[in-house]
Amino acid sequence: MNRILLGLLGLVLLTAGGTVIAAHLGLVPAVGRDAALVPGTALPPAPVLVAVATAAVVVAVLCLRWLFAQLPRREVATWRWADDAGTTRITTSAAAAPFAEEVTGYPGVRKVEAALTGPRTHPSLALVVRVHGDADVRGIRRRIDDEGLPRLREALGTPGLLATVEFRLAAPTGAGAR
Repeated sequence: MNRILLGLLGLVLLTAGGTVIAAHLGLVPAVGRDAALVPGTALPPAPVLVAVATAAVVVAVLCLRWLFAQLPRREVATWRWADDAGTTRITTSAAAAPFAEEVTGYPGVRKVEAALTGPRTHPSLALVVRVHGDADVRGIRRRIDDEGLPRLREALGTPGLLATVEFRLAAPTGAGAR
């Protein structure tokens, strides 16, 4: 959706800019090269200028908000366990790294990004699994659910760990590729 909206906005701006340049060069017969853009030379009323300036500021703030939303956020949380033996601390990135390494070793998997979020009592795991185009995605998912996640849940002591998995496919490589 992001790309479609940006593409449409770019197309509209490109068309508008091209039309203005064409009018300036005298290539648009309906518009004379020396014709005024608007009749008269007086400035518009002050409320119009304020409304235009306000709209420009609102659009600029929305654009900046969108731009900052595109920046990846890598917040690293630290989980703590306290018991009779002492206190254990581990960052969520350190807890997810071995799991990502394990899944990367599955046949057909090229790369895995894993992020643990939320508090230790109710964590969630977000996985982005990049696989070869000819990989058995169902088999990989089944193996993650049956082998990897139970081990991670046991290691972290979080039986309620929820996981979302996103697969990204790549074109097959090697002799079988066309």
